[in-house]
Amino acid sequence: MAVKIDDEMIDYVGILAKLSLSPEEKEAAKSDMSRMLEYIDMLNQLDTSEVEPMSHVFDIHNVFREDVVENGDESDAMLSNAPEQKEKQYKVPRTVE
Repeated sequence: MAVKIDDEMIDYVGILAKLSLSPEEKEAAKSDMSRMLEYIDMLNQLDTSEVEPMSHVFDIHNVFREDVVENGDESDAMLSNAPEQKEKQYKVPRTVE
């Protein structure tokens, strides 16, 4: 394991995560983080030289439709309902002085 989880690191992570941990919670977090890093070290020992890199576990293709404009520009129709308009925009009363 390359990184040693100590009290200083737990305090630092607690500050970053904005957590207030009790001494018992700090010990539990230290144990959990150590186990996670040990597992990652175990995964790093696996031979993946024959595995093709992938972006996703499943073979997924784009299932989205093409982005086609269907209704066009109807700004004139929308502005026709406005009580007042100015330069093709809604005109509203000033709210901030």
